[in-house]
Amino acid sequence: MDNRLPLIPLALLPLIAMPVAAQAQESSAPSIDPYVELRYRVELVDQAGLPETAAASTLRLRAGARLDAWKGLSLHVEGETVARPGPEWFNDTVNGKTSYPVVADPGLVHLNQAYVHWRPDAAIELSVGRRNVNLGNQRWIGSVDWRQNDQTLDLARVTLRPRAGLTLDALHSWRVDRVFGPDSPQGVVRDARIHAAQISYQAKPVGELSAYGYWLDLPLLGTQSRTLGARISGARPVGSGFSLTYVVDYARQTDWGRGPVRFDLGYLLVEPGIARGGWTAKAGLERLDGNGVVAVQTPLATLHAFNGWADKFLTTPATGLRDLYGELGYRFGAGSPLKGLALRAIYHDFRATAIDRRYGGELDLLGHYPIRPDLSVTAKFARYRADRFATDTTKAWFSVQLGF
Repeated sequence: MDNRLPLIPLALLPLIAMPVAAQAQESSAPSIDPYVELRYRVELVDQAGLPETAAASTLRLRAGARLDAWKGLSLHVEGETVARPGPEWFNDTVNGKTSYPVVADPGLVHLNQAYVHWRPDAAIELSVGRRNVNLGNQRWIGSVDWRQNDQTLDLARVTLRPRAGLTLDALHSWRVDRVFGPDSPQGVVRDARIHAAQISYQAKPVGELSAYGYWLDLPLLGTQSRTLGARISGARPVGSGFSLTYVVDYARQTDWGRGPVRFDLGYLLVEPGIARGGWTAKAGLERLDGNGVVAVQTPLATLHAFNGWADKFLTTPATGLRDLYGELGYRFGAGSPLKGLALRAIYHDFRATAIDRRYGGELDLLGHYPIRPDLSVTAKFARYRADRFATDTTKAWFSVQLGF
């Protein structure tokens, strides 16, 4: 297979954009928009089979600025440091403390983002450099902002909005800086070949329709795959203040690039729900097929958001994963002194797809409260009970985030 083929749409998009760019309006005088973000977190992990319990106290500081220069051209630069006040009672994947459970927040100081962005018109965006990227629901490519050090890509990206409700997005990336930091053997993927394309359309009243393709050649991570899929998501009122919510996502993942193993596997997500007032209730089925040798993998996703917060399925088992889950949530509205407080409870039942095996179950709980627009607190809890995969694990988090 010719691995250059996915680059053709990316190369053509700037040519499509040129006629629209000619209509760009004069921009205002140059300006600088600085910002600072602080996030302090305590993470506790008790994992069966390890002699110690992890207690990680970490502080993330991000500081950056955006320089808006000329005719939609801007420069974004961001530095990041992760400090660890208090004892280092956890395995950050590079400190050698293997008697503790993993909390993948290594200490570091680095340049997190640096990219040039050009928006000559409301319908065109181009960027080149290092930046975080969140595509769609982050199931395939995400920034993993849950960890103190997020994931960034060195890339060239084009986004077009040729008409209301229609978005075309394409990127090519050659390097991934992962959450484990530059000192980890798995922290930087330098020989990456990543191509992504996505088309989405807001089709009222149905919802958002999208089609996507991801071509990943990541030898360091053992991933060489092509994923093609389509997704629909939306909400419809059904009377008496109730709304029906729905998500259906289907994809096929096959071998691609330099991978030695041939495979053709399916991905499926079905998530119906209902909402009324501040209440939401959902039931979901997510299936990542496996054949006993390989399984559908999503190594660049914001994995913590999927298949349980205990992070037992960051890599899909070779026998596949079927995640059947239910969720109940409530958000306090404007008439409450706790306005904005969001509560969630989720239960997962995990099983294999290639064989008859139950992996385990997990309960997740969350409370998030925005005290002010720039200040919030979050508490989370996850309890995974193993049946025939991994080990019993309990995690708890408390974090405070401030931005200005």
